[in-house]
Amino acid sequence: MSTKPSPTVSAVPVPLPRRLTAAAALTALEGLALAGPGVADLYTAVFGGGDSLQAATGGVTLLVLAALPLVAARGLLLRRRWSRGPALITQLMSLPVAWMLWTAGGSMRIAAAALALAAVAVTALLVNQKATEALGIGPAEQAR
Repeated sequence: MSTKPSPTVSAVPVPLPRRLTAAAALTALEGLALAGPGVADLYTAVFGGGDSLQAATGGVTLLVLAALPLVAARGLLLRRRWSRGPALITQLMSLPVAWMLWTAGGSMRIAAAALALAAVAVTALLVNQKATEALGIGPAEQAR
């Protein structure tokens, strides 16, 4: 029984592109920005006054919504192909929220601008050729 020698595989891992790292970081920040008020609402529901059912429901909802960008950010860092979809969905969901914050006026416009800029930046980073190739999507994958 003859065996063919296996092709040499490089033991040195290819570094994660900066664009993908930046997209993961911004996506994680968006998730944490949602999780913070969720935890605060749950704290209010348990220890605070007011309508504890409404606070608990709001807190759980925000934590569930925060899970999407947090899981997507981890997937991006681990170069999981599936993670680009949830990360892009998060950005698409952020734009109407940014618009609502902008129309609220006042100091909410600062948050709106930051959210809109982050959403546009992450979208641009995720559709970049180097990022898509690092995730196994794009021309390098099609050539195989």
